[in-house]
Amino acid sequence: MNASTITSRVWNFCHSLRDVGVGYGDYLEQLTYLIFLKMADEYSQPPHDRDMGLPVGYDWKSLTNKNGAELEIHYINLLLKLAEEDGMLGQIFTKAQNKIQDPAMLQRVIEMINKENWSVLGADVKGDIYEGLLEKNAEDTKSGAGQYFTPRALINAMVECVQPQPGKTIADPACGTGGFFLSAYDYLIKHHPRMDKEQKKFLKNGTFHGNEIVANTRRLCLMNMFLHNIGEIDGTPSVLSTDALIADGGLRVDYVLANPPFGKKSSITVTNEEGEQEKEDFTYNRQDFWATTSNKQLNFVQHIRTLLKTTGQAAVVVPDNVLFEGGAGETVRKSLLQQTDLHTILRLPTGIFYANGVKANVLFFDNKPAAKEPWTKAIWFYDYRTNIHHTLKKKPMRLEDLQEFIDCYHRANRYERTERWNAETNPEGRWRKYNYEEIVKRDKTSLDIFWLKDKSLVDLDNLPDPEDLAADIIENMEAGLDSFRTIAAALATPLKN
Repeated sequence: MNASTITSRVWNFCHSLRDVGVGYGDYLEQLTYLIFLKMADEYSQPPHDRDMGLPVGYDWKSLTNKNGAELEIHYINLLLKLAEEDGMLGQIFTKAQNKIQDPAMLQRVIEMINKENWSVLGADVKGDIYEGLLEKNAEDTKSGAGQYFTPRALINAMVECVQPQPGKTIADPACGTGGFFLSAYDYLIKHHPRMDKEQKKFLKNGTFHGNEIVANTRRLCLMNMFLHNIGEIDGTPSVLSTDALIADGGLRVDYVLANPPFGKKSSITVTNEEGEQEKEDFTYNRQDFWATTSNKQLNFVQHIRTLLKTTGQAAVVVPDNVLFEGGAGETVRKSLLQQTDLHTILRLPTGIFYANGVKANVLFFDNKPAAKEPWTKAIWFYDYRTNIHHTLKKKPMRLEDLQEFIDCYHRANRYERTERWNAETNPEGRWRKYNYEEIVKRDKTSLDIFWLKDKSLVDLDNLPDPEDLAADIIENMEAGLDSFRTIAAALATPLKN
């Protein structure tokens, strides 16, 4: 059976389950459990003959010979049992629950999976099926899964610029469903087809290091990586469940590719003197940080710099406030300019993320050893925001939309870059350089720099298409509603006397 047929079958079951109230996220979660068990069963048989460490009576075969209420009860007990195991097995089944309440539907999904030999399917086939489900799950705005899914076009563009090399380590301290890992893996396979045995082994088991604190998202990430041929089914997970910001774990890597979670402040839920729960801002006491702040975006930028070797490179997505916020923000920016080579900033348009109204940028910087003089000599800005309109459904951002930026980035030799903006000959050029001296003179060392004119504000004859305007209005309204909900929740929280 070919890839398209399998994909179609998986999708058809997904639609059937939605009709009985099982969403993409729940379906995806159950597929993760079941495909993992099926592949473990396949690896335990010839020619693999591997001991997968599954408890007796809690394996794939124990599911295929039951039906009805007996199947449902056994499946629930199986999930609870496997969650107690060590290694990848226990991590995949952490906090696992049965979300397919109809035993007949559950049996049909098991039969569908049982018909295929998943271990012999190519990583691209298995990966494409799973990635498709992840993206559909992200589109389900009610589930909130979109916050863990970075647009693949953006990820691929970032990887194209960084150009990871074989034998190097890659980290993502907030890895979501693993998009950066998979893109880097595909890049290495495509551009280095002659890797030797040791390089291939390292790519599979030693290259990637991540953190994801949300149990279900981490499960999806581990399975996504495994289906793309990263890691071993009976190996130690390369994605930790701990909060990356708590402490410096000592890991140092060659590359960090990341899109840390949106949202400005870190908070914890505490119980006050009256026994009522309320949220308090949470700060990380890190000696290696330049500034102490509850702003988790600034904390991630600082942590990412710590993760890098002195020759390491980073590409990280950050919201606009990181570029202009005062106080700790200014301290972090000045330190970043001083102690790293912050050489490139890509300004991103709205309408490309599943979270509403997000204005974000990509910072590209190289870590450097301690020095008296600032390492950053100039920052190159590419403005892919002004007069750009994207929507998730009708006009999503594609890799080709970022091709000019990739060309301008000029990875072969960054010191041979040339500006595409000129006040007289090309005032609409999107690629422009600002020297260090110009930047540090700006108020609060702001990196929120733009120079193009917004045509919708100055030229009524060049307004965006009506559907783009409508999409922008809807997006802004939804973002406003989210803000009001946050305020309402805060007001509803009892305050201390």
